[in-house]
Amino acid sequence: MLDAIKNYEDVDSWKTIMFLYNAALKEVETKLEILNDEFQHVHQYNPIEHIKTRIKTPESIVKKLKRYGYETSVENMIKYINDIAGVRLICSFTSDIYRLAAMIGNQSDLKVVSIKDYIKNPKESGYKSFHMVLSVPVFLSDSVVETKVEIQIRTIAMDFWATLEHKIYYKFEGNAPSYISHELRECADMIAELDDKMLSLNEAIQECLETKEE
Repeated sequence: MLDAIKNYEDVDSWKTIMFLYNAALKEVETKLEILNDEFQHVHQYNPIEHIKTRIKTPESIVKKLKRYGYETSVENMIKYINDIAGVRLICSFTSDIYRLAAMIGNQSDLKVVSIKDYIKNPKESGYKSFHMVLSVPVFLSDSVVETKVEIQIRTIAMDFWATLEHKIYYKFEGNAPSYISHELRECADMIAELDDKMLSLNEAIQECLETKEE
């Protein structure tokens, strides 16, 4: 991406970067919608409940660079911040998360840069989600620019927990009282149990329907 902006002034560089990240988001969102439609066509089932996209604000990017110990610059932003362009996929069941991750990874024009499985290995706070950083080719009139997009895949219950945890984190600037952190971890355990029960219930329903059809 740096090659695509090296001939621009600072202001134009920023506009060019935002254009590229927005273009990459559009490409990924379209791919996901097609995969979801195909799954519905073949299996009569939609694994994706919601698709949310966002671009990090300049303030958020600067804050993250400082937290990582890097100077604020366009080069550092591109090199070290992987979630400037973000997609969040919300699923009904945990099994959908890994199914979707495999489908995304099989796209021939997308390169998986990194994977962090916070479902099998939750954060200490209780946070659970499946993260993929992709390199997405943005096709311009005279070039192809590889642009990073992060995809987070969660169940509805995981997203509910993460949204609340995010609000608390920013309200207390990362220093929430210990009893609140403890309660949040307990809620994360309850949500994990709920996800397991809902998945088992869905599998039981599918078995009943298959038996009925026979």
